[in-house]
Amino acid sequence: MIIFIPGRGFDSNVYLIKGQKNTVIDTGSGFDTGYILDELKKNIDIHDIDQIILTHEHVDHTGGAEHLRKKLDDVKILAHEEVARVLEEGIEPSALLFSLPSPKVDVDIKLKDGDRVKIGDDTYIVLHTPGHSKGSICLYCDEKKTLFSGDTIFAYGGIGRYDLPGGDLMELQKSIQRLSELDVKNLYPGHGDFIREFGNHHVKLALRSVRYI
Repeated sequence: MIIFIPGRGFDSNVYLIKGQKNTVIDTGSGFDTGYILDELKKNIDIHDIDQIILTHEHVDHTGGAEHLRKKLDDVKILAHEEVARVLEEGIEPSALLFSLPSPKVDVDIKLKDGDRVKIGDDTYIVLHTPGHSKGSICLYCDEKKTLFSGDTIFAYGGIGRYDLPGGDLMELQKSIQRLSELDVKNLYPGHGDFIREFGNHHVKLALRSVRYI
């Protein structure tokens, strides 16, 4: 079961996936953790949450990670190895650019492209999708045709910014091309609406968008 907690203001969306491995994907900036905790508590005993997965290093997705960890029991934080390097130093460039706090986050499990991770009741493959940031990942379940896309792509053909520190348009184009080769029914992005059943159409729109830049 996937539960959508829409981001408010600057914050990312947060997703709770319930099952054998109760998982939270992204945590917001930390400014609105009370709201996120309230939404989680409506759907689960928060002490039953097993892991938090961060889709990339930007503070609007990671700033709440340590806040949540303090409220949960034995929760593990997972992120790409590049994200881990940045967060463990406590110097996240986009946060500094916007004069926002850049909290240090200790990453327990460092992910790389091709890793397989249990999320809820399903197995997802980790796809390293740089372009929006160096450490961006997407999570794809072939069985359910489900993609958590972080800020690489959004609904309605939206694509991640590539003008922030660590962004790269050419890398973003390659990453979105890679996503377009998947069979996606359900698209869960880092901001804005999620899409069920027609995910492929929105991925193709994103590919078209990035090709015309």
